[in-house]
Amino acid sequence: MRNLLLLLLILLSSCKPTQNFPFILSETVFIKATNCPTNGECSLELFPNKSLVFKQDDFGNSYPVITEGDKTIFKYTYTRNSIANTQDSNYTEIVYAELDKKIEDINLIDNQLQNLKLYFGRLCFCKGETGYYPIKNGAFKILKTGENAINIELKFRIKVVPQIISEINETISLKSSEPK
Repeated sequence: MRNLLLLLLILLSSCKPTQNFPFILSETVFIKATNCPTNGECSLELFPNKSLVFKQDDFGNSYPVITEGDKTIFKYTYTRNSIANTQDSNYTEIVYAELDKKIEDINLIDNQLQNLKLYFGRLCFCKGETGYYPIKNGAFKILKTGENAINIELKFRIKVVPQIISEINETISLKSSEPK
């Protein structure tokens, strides 16, 4: 019995808590996304020490404003390749979310998504079908996948406008800037 207790104490004392989770970023992270439609380019950015607010213009259209703050802003951008010899063929979809300063595991669904100010933006020459819309249907997850890595997964549907991007699944290498 005494040996068992001693073994248990040794095992418990040899276990180290994870040093790098939750992550606190000190600088912007930018990666070229790997899971992107073949007809465009995708990128993912994390902006530390920022805040995200969606305002409305005089016509009732929402637009994002990023300012200094105490959160981390997630931005995913899909830009479709322009069509040759065609004016106004630019097309971009953007997903924004406001994460806590400490990036840690998250698992939210449907109406909980607005806790992150999760928005989808469709920017194009698409009369009446452009702008930013709150994402209310879907699932958003952040999971630690390694010592300095997280996986961000989002599956969602917007009912008010067509969309190309409905799923994001990217693993990001991070460096923790503050010891825990």
